Amino acid sequence: MTAEANPGWSGQLWAGIEAIYDAILAHPFLTGLTDGTLAPEAFAHYVAQDVHYLRDYAKALSLVSAKAPSLAATAMFARHSAEVYDVELALHRELLPALGLDPAGLDAVPVAPTTRAYTSYLIATAYQGSFAEGLAAVLPCYWIYARVGAQLLDRGSPDPRYALWIGSYGGDEFAATVAEVLELTDRVGGGLSPRERDTAAEHFVTTSRYEWMFWDASYRLESWPVG
Repeated sequence: MTAEANPGWSGQLWAGIEAIYDAILAHPFLTGLTDGTLAPEAFAHYVAQDVHYLRDYAKALSLVSAKAPSLAATAMFARHSAEVYDVELALHRELLPALGLDPAGLDAVPVAPTTRAYTSYLIATAYQGSFAEGLAAVLPCYWIYARVGAQLLDRGSPDPRYALWIGSYGGDEFAATVAEVLELTDRVGGGLSPRERDTAAEHFVTTSRYEWMFWDASYRLESWPVG
């Protein structure tokens, strides 16, 4: 399997977010990455918020790992949680100085409203829900990024900072990671009742919407409306 839409349960999940994915690709944040018109301060806002996001995403993956139905699945999500630090935050350590941001000062950057809402939803779903619900909630961050990365990689970017970010998500290594999760998704989906699939699909749609909102929040330089 690839990071493209698949048969089985994952294909059914993706069919429910086609319109959301189209809106993501059309968002000026992403089109601005490839044509170089995105304001650097919007990208800096995104990267700073992504550091906050990934810290909590790693926690959500750990919760999903703890509920996994097999030792192999437990190990996979535990590995992915660790790789958030090893791979994702390593990219940020390279990007942050290029954007004029101090990696040591990120704790002082407020967590924006959309970031707080998204990560709170992820952790609550992974903690309170079933394994399938947690899996469906964390899946869009894997799958949408892989598909967006592949799309943007074909277009490239005149800005080396944006090109670095695109390359990290558009490459074969990340696509292979996503394919591994999609294979598990289809195996799990085959054993779920219609009601369980519907409940999990609601989480998948919700966090896919949050993916659009996350990019939009950075494009708007979102901050809290009251002090």
